Amino acid sequence: MPKEKSLVLTAESDVTETSKVNVLLSQIRPEWRAKNLIQRVEKLLDVDPSSACQRLFNAAIHDLRQKIVVAGLDIAKEASKQHKLPPITKAEDVEDYPVMRIIDLAYRIGLLSRPQWRRILRAYDIRKDLEHEDDEYEAGFEDCVYIFKTCIEVVLANDPIELLRLTDIKHVVEDDSPGTLTDDVVEDFGHAPESRQTEIYRFLVNTSLNGKTPDVIRQNCYKALYQLRPHVRNNVRISLGSVIADRIGRREPSLSQMLVANASGILPYLKKRQLRSYFGGYFEKMRKTGYRWTNHSSHGDLLRSLEELGGLDHCPDELMDDYLEWLVLCYIGEPGGYGTMGHNRRVFYSNKGAPICLRLLSGTETDIYDRVVELPNHSTRIKSACGNEYVARRFENILDEVAS
Repeated sequence: MPKEKSLVLTAESDVTETSKVNVLLSQIRPEWRAKNLIQRVEKLLDVDPSSACQRLFNAAIHDLRQKIVVAGLDIAKEASKQHKLPPITKAEDVEDYPVMRIIDLAYRIGLLSRPQWRRILRAYDIRKDLEHEDDEYEAGFEDCVYIFKTCIEVVLANDPIELLRLTDIKHVVEDDSPGTLTDDVVEDFGHAPESRQTEIYRFLVNTSLNGKTPDVIRQNCYKALYQLRPHVRNNVRISLGSVIADRIGRREPSLSQMLVANASGILPYLKKRQLRSYFGGYFEKMRKTGYRWTNHSSHGDLLRSLEELGGLDHCPDELMDDYLEWLVLCYIGEPGGYGTMGHNRRVFYSNKGAPICLRLLSGTETDIYDRVVELPNHSTRIKSACGNEYVARRFENILDEVAS
């Protein structure tokens, strides 16, 4: 039998007072604090902390089993199959799951983060050591504290989570009026396991691209993708990126496909030749439209669509200089000061296009400053326009914005 231990440690320890242990106990959810098991743990703390920690660990595992059932047997069944865990068909299967596998299952369905999963596994190893204490090994107090803190902070202090379902998303986006996801739904999506995120994302992407779906529903799905994009897992993006890439095939991507791909964060995962094809075709539209101020009426829609595609962030490197030159020329304009309406205007530039051009140039995540600085050395049109001091000032304004 192990020697009797006390949870009141020396001053050098991390936990020095029994009151600190009571603070941990107070974090346990009320429904569990009312159970006899927790009451027995409290009674054992001073006389047999090893047994107390083993009982507390057992309580945490039992709580995990209940939380898995609350989260949904459908997602548990899917996760067990995907990750080659023991099969699940009914709630009783969860009760019969081995302890280590129940920890893995809780992690796979999103009830535990990876750091939490590792902490619980470590606590499981320590608990096994506590069960086999003998003359050669006696668990240290730090082992007990680790189990105590982990079981309470990771499991027993947290409420059960009902995982987000596809029907929860459909209820919002399939309404016949414009709608957005609530903050709670977005947060729940972030906690959802990879398989559930994939299911939801695939639905939103396919519905956004379905031309037979009413426009209001497609727009709702499009907005939902923007809301969920910061919380989607990379593996979900990668898998759906290949789906859209295969759907596009060897054709040039359409504007709607590119917009949905960007809204969902999938655009970087399309094939390089597809990105080159689209951005090459898009620049051809810009070239035909022209950057001169006389074409200002066409610049708004043209450049706003480019903004919706993420601006220059996804532009292939071999096309970047062409885009930069066009945007700079559209912004800086040309010498003015003539005509009935322009004799007091030093520079003629596109009122609609120039502000968007500056946003595109200054808003890109790619460092383009050196390329923009060198443009007058490579573009005779920019060099010629900057021969005018007022136009040159507008070019300097671009450099200031891009540098900042």
